[in-house]
Amino acid sequence: MTQLKVVLLTGISGSGKSVALRMLEDAGYICVDNLPLRFVYDFITSMRDDAASRIAIAIDVRSPGDLAEMPGVISALKETHIEFRLIFLDADNETLVHRYSESRRRHPLAERLTQKGLSATLEECIQLERDQLSDLRNLGHVIDTSGLMPGQLRAWIRDFIQADRKPLLLTFESFAFKEGVPRDADLVFDVRCLPNPHYDPTLRPLTGRDQPVANWLKSFADVELMVSDIESFIRKWLPRYTEDTRSYLTVAIGCTGGKHRSVYVVETLAKRFDEQQQLLIRHRHQPEMTG
Repeated sequence: MTQLKVVLLTGISGSGKSVALRMLEDAGYICVDNLPLRFVYDFITSMRDDAASRIAIAIDVRSPGDLAEMPGVISALKETHIEFRLIFLDADNETLVHRYSESRRRHPLAERLTQKGLSATLEECIQLERDQLSDLRNLGHVIDTSGLMPGQLRAWIRDFIQADRKPLLLTFESFAFKEGVPRDADLVFDVRCLPNPHYDPTLRPLTGRDQPVANWLKSFADVELMVSDIESFIRKWLPRYTEDTRSYLTVAIGCTGGKHRSVYVVETLAKRFDEQQQLLIRHRHQPEMTG
């Protein structure tokens, strides 16, 4: 019998769950949105009995039932040996407010509070939702969609579901400090102290993936020292993260613009950790670089 693969998709309203769910549907997953919590376990096990191979279920504050029950459902699924993953989509408040303003939609909790004769601002609804989903956030692979284009998110979801299931998924992600630290980062390293190719007119249009930039950065001893120190830190502590039953670890590398130094360091670290059976590369502020 083909092993059933299950993706549980959740996160903050406005963080891109519709985009992610469509990507999963395009990838051949049977997708169900807003399934009542009391049906989740039975639905998944029945789909296994029906010989389905891949299903995805979106669960959020719209789903009827108490979200506090979801960790228990996940624990029960683990006992069935069904292969499943939990993806938690998040975004900063500024991004969420902007998206709601563009879509002209109300927050789902605002409608629920209105039915109870209560009211709350959009920011208050977002914070209430964060509080309700905090336990689920700690159980899943977090993707911060702040500043991401839909195409980037689709690519990141595609890369994630294509990775084979192993004890820990290690992700190296470059970002720009001027845009803020990603909410999905577990470890953050600042490489803004390194020499900056931006000030060389011939290198400025390129990225850290281009060989001229790589060669330029390699010529500085401090760059090699920084990369080696980050590598040593991760190698020292990675086993501890694994022992903590963690399934995902995201290492974010930041520079000023997220174009040269952070991209180069991420690419170099990925090569040094190529023995990892589950490894993803992400470049947050380089839309053309998705993996």
